[in-house]
Amino acid sequence: MTSNSFHDSQEHQDFVKYKSQHSNHQIAQERLYSYLIEIVQKCPAEEVLSEFKRLFIDFLDSVKLAKVTGIYGISFLHNEDDFYYTLKRCFYIIVNNWEAQRKYKYIQQLIKLFETSKTSSYSHHPQTQTFQKWLKKFVESKEYKDLKGLAYKYKKQAYKHEGKSNWSNRYTAYLLVAQSFDAKRPREQQEVARKLSKQMKDKFKFDLAMYVARSQSATSSTTRYKNPSILGDNVLRLIKMIVVKKGVFSYDNLANIFIKQTENQSFLSFKESVQKYLFFTLDNQEVVNNLLKYLSENLDAWKPEANEEIINNNLILRTCNRLIDCLTTENSKEPSPLFVLLLAGGNPLTLVIILLKVILISRNSRSHLEIRIAHLISYYEKYPEKECKWFINFLEFFNITFAIYAENIEYNLIKMRKDKPSRKSPTLDDYRVFSQLKTDKQQ
Repeated sequence: MTSNSFHDSQEHQDFVKYKSQHSNHQIAQERLYSYLIEIVQKCPAEEVLSEFKRLFIDFLDSVKLAKVTGIYGISFLHNEDDFYYTLKRCFYIIVNNWEAQRKYKYIQQLIKLFETSKTSSYSHHPQTQTFQKWLKKFVESKEYKDLKGLAYKYKKQAYKHEGKSNWSNRYTAYLLVAQSFDAKRPREQQEVARKLSKQMKDKFKFDLAMYVARSQSATSSTTRYKNPSILGDNVLRLIKMIVVKKGVFSYDNLANIFIKQTENQSFLSFKESVQKYLFFTLDNQEVVNNLLKYLSENLDAWKPEANEEIINNNLILRTCNRLIDCLTTENSKEPSPLFVLLLAGGNPLTLVIILLKVILISRNSRSHLEIRIAHLISYYEKYPEKECKWFINFLEFFNITFAIYAENIEYNLIKMRKDKPSRKSPTLDDYRVFSQLKTDKQQ
């Protein structure tokens, strides 16, 4: 072997070794994040605080972590940048969950944990000494001083929410969406909130699909997959009501037809067309008339300077966001008149379907809608659960409808009973719901 070939071989071995170490490092990080997400959502706050202190303040091994992930602690972190990144990521995983669950006093305690590092006994273990040095630098940094400033905010919030109902904890995913788009928060916190929210919504979609599959099978265990909604067995009937609208007149098809028909319209014509598209399938004519009156007054006076422009993606997005505001909350603080009007009749599915139709012509408006849902949750959470059951029902209908129209799960109705000559038409009870993951081709 020549010296050059030996050098090339050594470089290749070093590169393979580096890639292996880097891959193992990422795997360990992700396992740690998943572990913290699991315990912050399932375990008492005191237990979460204890685990965080053990891992990032005392730098001790965790038996619980080892059982779940196969790693004992943070010994896989070998440089300062990785240490700070992992520390902040884990910190915000906990903060985001507790903030969305209104556990403000525990966020204060989490921030104060860093103060205890100043009195920690000096270790003789080389790696622990390094971690202690890095943590000391973090506690002396401006970033930590900013965190201490947040502690005062959480103290006020804790006082404000003390002893109040926590029914809103069920809808943490939407509160996290609002956090992820809050420009006042650190970028790292926004990113963690976005990933946590997606994980929660994906879990709901999966649990719902599994519950639907198992609950209709006589051979399946009814306890293995629990109903992720609070609607009980009525959830199956609701799903059938939504899925039955398939084929030529499905919401997807109607949205595609609308988009094609309005391609070259002026902005003024589009504002008129979108109102007809949203409401022409509603049965209650009185409700339709009231909705159209309110929306036409709102939209006609909005952006008149652009009325002669040909519609484009930007105008569609802004119009759909405007519609969402009219249908949910126009000032981010209290429900809009249309929201109250539509839910006053006791049928939340009507409003949910209208919102779905908006999103199907402007999928980029989805995050705007979820932020508005978060604002409504923040408004109603001050009321006891029994006083806003109608709003909670709306949230449940919203969750289920948007899970059904998710990109990666398809629901279908299959007729199980043959028609009898004496029967005029089949009912929903004659059908079963089937759910399946879509393949890449189907998507």
